[in-house]
Amino acid sequence: MARTQGSHSDITGPRIRAAALKLFARHGYAAVSMRQIAREVGVQAGALYNYIPDKQSLLFGLMESHLEELLQARAAIRRTDDPVADLESFTRFHIRFHHERPDAVFIAYMELRNLTPENFVRIESLRKRYEDELEGILRRGVAAGLFAVPDPKIATLAVIAMLTGVNTWYRAGGRLSLDQVETIYWDMIRKAVSA
Repeated sequence: MARTQGSHSDITGPRIRAAALKLFARHGYAAVSMRQIAREVGVQAGALYNYIPDKQSLLFGLMESHLEELLQARAAIRRTDDPVADLESFTRFHIRFHHERPDAVFIAYMELRNLTPENFVRIESLRKRYEDELEGILRRGVAAGLFAVPDPKIATLAVIAMLTGVNTWYRAGGRLSLDQVETIYWDMIRKAVSA
């Protein structure tokens, strides 16, 4: 299908994704129509289908790009042989990365139920890659006698939930800086896993 004359895929496509991200985060995927997305972008509803096949593909694309960006950013962080240093690095990275993307984080964690089974499998595999890194850090710490974690998988999920929770309450300009919040969370996590 051809695009509308005068439209620019390099401009309109990102505008559609940005509008969907904002609307899905504010109202929830199920409550947002393609007409609302089109209105936000300033195009006719039918024009959206020149850029995306359907609303499900839009949701999946937002989640997939967020998780791929997360994995790419995390891969750029230097690892050490010290599980304590790596756990601190993971803690600080997670808070900082997610703080800068509140809408994408909300959608990635809260809209899983709206994915088709095939799309869910793909998103879960990306999430698992990220979780596996933290679980590996915890397992190395247990093996070295530095961490006392009876179930590294459960501890992984608990730590990620705790860190992601910062997005629900932290506001810039509040009582604490983001650096201070990172330090407090690192101290709590370190104490929670220490042997």
